[in-house]
Amino acid sequence: MMKKILIIGATGSIGSEVTAHLLDETDAQLTLLARHVNQPNQERVTWVQGDATNLVQLEKVMRNQDALFVAVSGQLPQVAKAVVTTMTKLQIHKLVFIASMGIYNEIPASIGASGNLASNGMLQAYRQAADIVTESTLNYTVVRPGWFDQGSHDYEVTGRNEPFGGHDVSRWAIADLVRRVLEDEQLYARTSVGINRPQ
Repeated sequence: MMKKILIIGATGSIGSEVTAHLLDETDAQLTLLARHVNQPNQERVTWVQGDATNLVQLEKVMRNQDALFVAVSGQLPQVAKAVVTTMTKLQIHKLVFIASMGIYNEIPASIGASGNLASNGMLQAYRQAADIVTESTLNYTVVRPGWFDQGSHDYEVTGRNEPFGGHDVSRWAIADLVRRVLEDEQLYARTSVGINRPQ
């Protein structure tokens, strides 16, 4: 059966890459939610203009979806709370949520400990959002990427309590991991994983 996936933050660099991956590698039907929509619908793609913090709009667009992918840069805790609340209400279980490396102070000095939450208050919103997701009853995977670029597609995955393995990672690699998690209900289920390019 064709899976229906809602992508929130579809116009961002990660959302765009994940969309392309899912269209190329799966037969999923995609609904793309964005604040500003200026692209036409196409086969397997439906664009919806809306606000991911608006519970009424979110419930409307989320109905009949099988899974959600979220990659937003602003209002992270508010988006996380709205998504978790609405998914729980509608009994949709599968969520992949993009956070950031450093939210658990997991970056070792050899890579640059200044990127950790303890040194970088900008990460507080990412940590708050991740906590909202990980405290839910959903089948979530929080993905903590390094700095993303268009470099080598090689990547490695680290657990929540493992030291982060490298500073950078390609957008392609992030999208590949997200696709795998969306396709496999058990892969990295109910955990937070880091993703980086091997050093």
